[in-house]
Amino acid sequence: MCGIVGYTGTRQAYPIILKGLKRLEYRGYDSSGVALLNDGKLNVYKKKGKVAELEEAMIGKNTDAHIGIGHTRWATHGEPSDRNAHPHLSANGKLSMIHNGIIENYALIKQDLVNKGYHFTSDTDTEVLLNFIEDIQKNNDDCKLEEALRIALKRVSGAYCILLIEQDNPDTIIAARKGSPLVIGIGKGEHFLASDASPIIEYTKEVVYVNDYELAIVKPDELILKNLGNEKITPYITKLDMELAAIEKGGYDHFMIKEIFEQPNTIFDCLRGRLYAKEGNIKMSGVDDNIDQLLNAQRIMIVACGTSWHAGLVAEYIIEELCRIPVEVEYASEFRYRNPIVNKGDVIIAISQSGETADTLVALEKAKENGAFIFGVVNAVGSSIARISNAGAYTHAGPEIGVASTKAFTGQLAVLMMVALDIAKHKGTITTERYLKLLLELEQVPEKVNSILKNAADIKSIAEKYKDASDFLFLGRGYNFPIALEGALKLKEISYIHAEGYPAAEMKHGPIALVDENLPVVFIATHDPYHEKIMSNMQEIKARKGKVISIITEGDLFSKSLSNDYFEIPMADELIAPLLTVVPLQLLSYYVGTAKGIDVDKPRNLAKSVTVE
Repeated sequence: MCGIVGYTGTRQAYPIILKGLKRLEYRGYDSSGVALLNDGKLNVYKKKGKVAELEEAMIGKNTDAHIGIGHTRWATHGEPSDRNAHPHLSANGKLSMIHNGIIENYALIKQDLVNKGYHFTSDTDTEVLLNFIEDIQKNNDDCKLEEALRIALKRVSGAYCILLIEQDNPDTIIAARKGSPLVIGIGKGEHFLASDASPIIEYTKEVVYVNDYELAIVKPDELILKNLGNEKITPYITKLDMELAAIEKGGYDHFMIKEIFEQPNTIFDCLRGRLYAKEGNIKMSGVDDNIDQLLNAQRIMIVACGTSWHAGLVAEYIIEELCRIPVEVEYASEFRYRNPIVNKGDVIIAISQSGETADTLVALEKAKENGAFIFGVVNAVGSSIARISNAGAYTHAGPEIGVASTKAFTGQLAVLMMVALDIAKHKGTITTERYLKLLLELEQVPEKVNSILKNAADIKSIAEKYKDASDFLFLGRGYNFPIALEGALKLKEISYIHAEGYPAAEMKHGPIALVDENLPVVFIATHDPYHEKIMSNMQEIKARKGKVISIITEGDLFSKSLSNDYFEIPMADELIAPLLTVVPLQLLSYYVGTAKGIDVDKPRNLAKSVTVE
């Protein structure tokens, strides 16, 4: 969840670290801090709140240093406060550490340290681990920091990405990871460390992704990787294809609206080189190279969290319809604990924007042990899920900085639709006519999304009209039921308005009790086989004086007549429609949030990448 950044080299460390923290703030913004080694002493500065508050507090401070670490926090242990902010100092003041993750057995270690006379200034598990490392050094003659860290990590359970600096070792950062991401940028006489590549891309495109259970000794002119058994590992250098402009706002007020408006391009990039509508073909190496595994699957299990779970629900409908393979969609957080039945030959599709979602990773490890074939659908190249998967497909949506996922979601839908179509063609469960029609429709999606975005002002006026509502209900059927769930989630995340998504037919089984003249009800009411049923549901809401907001197909006069407010989208096949219907709902949540004065890029209590349970 938290964002970490470090630097060692010839440049001034503080400006690099501060800029990196701003770029990582989407990972957590309860507090932030930096540790700098200057004048032969470790100095730690930290502040509750966003990075801007740390920056202000640093005015006038001595920031002359060529090595340092920084952290922006999403609170796990201990409330957001100055004292719980990272970095932490060890009891002797000679070590400083930042940490992303959770040390699950910290309480037992803390009690042992208290019995030895240690005192703690914070409520965090991080300070416990740091003093544990100090204690190991103190009680073992000539114990180097890397060895003390190695011993400590063999004793702790949980997830971590750790950066350590030592007063007596003024050019070295020691780092380690398990379950939380770490990337190291390689420069000339300098190294950069971060949770992801966004703080690094400005300085170098050569990076090393550190794997679980690896430890890095990082100096300005040297990078050594070791495992916890103290055996050296050859670093694998990867070239970043990210551009700096991708992580800048580019004139937009927020990253979220920028990323919504990028979708015609990101969906096109997702389809490019894979979808050949004129030739009547899809080329996906992850599918084609493993087609026997996919065709022979007795079932497919989709494992995901949050917005990615909603993409999985859409995929369930599409795969079962086109491929005639049974599909189950699982919350990763439940899957990992409920002792699911996973057999050899089962296919697990893992969906994650970051590729680092902790629950999904653990679920995959469990499924892989049982012989399942793992197919990853991720956005982040080099991520943990990408590496653990047997095969997969990147969404190519580019960096997504806004905490609420938008372009990554449509990228996931586009990939999953192509996967289903490719399998269906190989399996012979789709007619040639239907296959070619869907290819053409999928190819037209970027242009249709662009036409929706041209009318964004219409959604803005609807949002301003309903921004003071205390509740919303989102209803859809068939392929658009998961989009109702996604619309409700977006509104909750971005506006803090309570919202629920339901299948429209389930409205009469409880939620209709909420309907009164103050309740806005958003219907996804495009032309599909459920259209007449949706019209009946709209009339039931109107009869109870509810406010009907509808997403409808262009030219649908009857739906207009039943709606207090409506937004038209282009005609599309029901399988393709979710790629279109979700866009006005993204805009609705954005405009409601901004009308309420909320920082939509950094909604309260949320972080972009959930790397802890």
